[in-house]
Amino acid sequence: MISDDDAPGWAALEAAFAAPTGGAEPQHFGTAALPGQGGLYGLNAYAVDTHWLLLGLGLSDLFGSTPSGGGLLGRLRGRRGGTSGHGLELTLRVPRDPADTAPPSWALTLLQQLSAYVASSGRPLAPGHRMNPGGPITGEPSTRLTGLVFAADPQVPVVDTPTGRVDVVAVVGVTAEELASAQQGPDASQVVAALAATDPLLITDPRR
Repeated sequence: MISDDDAPGWAALEAAFAAPTGGAEPQHFGTAALPGQGGLYGLNAYAVDTHWLLLGLGLSDLFGSTPSGGGLLGRLRGRRGGTSGHGLELTLRVPRDPADTAPPSWALTLLQQLSAYVASSGRPLAPGHRMNPGGPITGEPSTRLTGLVFAADPQVPVVDTPTGRVDVVAVVGVTAEELASAQQGPDASQVVAALAATDPLLITDPRR
């Protein structure tokens, strides 16, 4: 686990996910981004029972040294309820077979691309949002999941870190029909609620 001194925001996020993941040690996948450059600095992948829980790291202030809220200023913002960095991190849950030793590469790529979108556009993703990524979310035509909706993470919706508040936003893959339904309403909340009624963890299964 990362230390509070080196990366207080990162340590707070890992601590928040310790209970939901049963204390599992995450696999960490680094990216080419450097601290403060935007996008994902890395991803944690937790092997939890029958699924992988992926947690993006980099849209919030992990190290307490970026202009968005580092050092003493970041700690003061945290106490006052301010946001850390872009104010969010993304999660994604996907099925895991017992023999799997790593999460599917498409899931890592999807989180990285979504995080890059937030960092470059300055438009945070939030619960209720919906998105048409322009094709199958896995990059393969074998899946019916061609849309995305976003929800408060079902286990850790918010983390108060030393550098500010982080909203944890779950990415959920949906079919074209489900996306169309989400686009007909003011937001995607009704579609999310329907999915959660049968799967409270909102696992994205490309086989469904």
